[in-house]
Amino acid sequence: MTQRPAPRHLLALAQLSNSVGDGAYCTTSALYFTQVVGLSPARVGLGLTVGWAAGSLAGVPLGRLADRRGPRGTAVLLALGTALAVASFTAVRGFLPFVLVACGYAAAQSGLAAARQALLAVLVAAGERTGLLARLQATLNAGLAVGAGLGGLALHSGTRGAYLAVFVLDAVSFLVCAGLLSALPAAAPGAVAGVVPGRRPAGPGVLRDRPYARVAALNTVLLLRLPLLSLVLPLWITTRTEAPAWLVSGLFVLNTAAVTLFQVRAARGVDGVGPATRAVRRAGWVMLAACAVFALSAGHGTAWAVGLLVLGAVLQVAAETGQSAGSWQLSFELAPPDRVGEYQGFFGTGVTVARTVGPLVLTSLLVEWGTPGWLLLGAVTLGASYAMGPAARRAQDREVCLRRPRAARSAAT
Repeated sequence: MTQRPAPRHLLALAQLSNSVGDGAYCTTSALYFTQVVGLSPARVGLGLTVGWAAGSLAGVPLGRLADRRGPRGTAVLLALGTALAVASFTAVRGFLPFVLVACGYAAAQSGLAAARQALLAVLVAAGERTGLLARLQATLNAGLAVGAGLGGLALHSGTRGAYLAVFVLDAVSFLVCAGLLSALPAAAPGAVAGVVPGRRPAGPGVLRDRPYARVAALNTVLLLRLPLLSLVLPLWITTRTEAPAWLVSGLFVLNTAAVTLFQVRAARGVDGVGPATRAVRRAGWVMLAACAVFALSAGHGTAWAVGLLVLGAVLQVAAETGQSAGSWQLSFELAPPDRVGEYQGFFGTGVTVARTVGPLVLTSLLVEWGTPGWLLLGAVTLGASYAMGPAARRAQDREVCLRRPRAARSAAT
């Protein structure tokens, strides 16, 4: 009799599958929409902004759906929805259809992320979640690197057929992801430990949970680093330093490889609110140092600029892995066990907001202001990392108070 793969292995394979497709998609999509579809860069940017804004609004209701209807079935449906949206991009011929498909794509991606987190909460013990998320993040980066390589082949070819092949690859990757998720054990809605299966979630919901909202807002500030690697550093390197343009690619490879190798190590020992907030605080100091080093890279010769940029990238990835581990732990630890999907959907909007607002804010702050902008970003990051501790403790106190009546109701039944 063949032994069924462990849930964590299936989750990792599902993550690897869709991250390969996403890596290829992210590498080529902008040029496909401009050169093949014929949209202007401004319209592509506007359409994607509208799409991700819609996605951020969809995260909470789709996460709530996962809590009430079961996370596995919801995750499978949303993976299939993402595959359909990606495939639909190949039929887009104008701006309005592009915006509509972008909204569907972003909503499915946001909901899928929330449903997968809820599924992980059901299948994995609380003390093991952050460690598994670290492994999944390492898997994600490995898959993105492979996908980016495949996307590079399409860019080298530059043909319409090559671009379409990338979109087909991405759609197929989400179909495979859906198949892997469907092979996971079935779980009843609300099957997290301590929750009565089938009972409607209690409490007012995440949108009225101010302590948790403060933690999520502070995490969004910390996530403003997301556009650094893909947008700000390329502009900084080419306009403000003497470093060669090829270093942009080198820093991307460095970041991806470092996260793949060290994210699991960074998550060790992050097993409660206290360790999580300390990890976030340490990451704030490291990010401040990274910003200072990046600022120093301007005004020097090529060798010094390259050395400082590499050092800054190393510090930045150290901050990223520490902050990620701390925020994952807080996002689960502070969420009611019967509303994991809903709360993860809300917490995950921080990524969408950072990717939407970050490019505008950081290009003005860093590329135009230069050194003062870098130092301001580092100071804001450090301030948010220190504010996380009190905010998390208030959210923890509120959750403890809410769990008492839940426990009493469960005992009564």
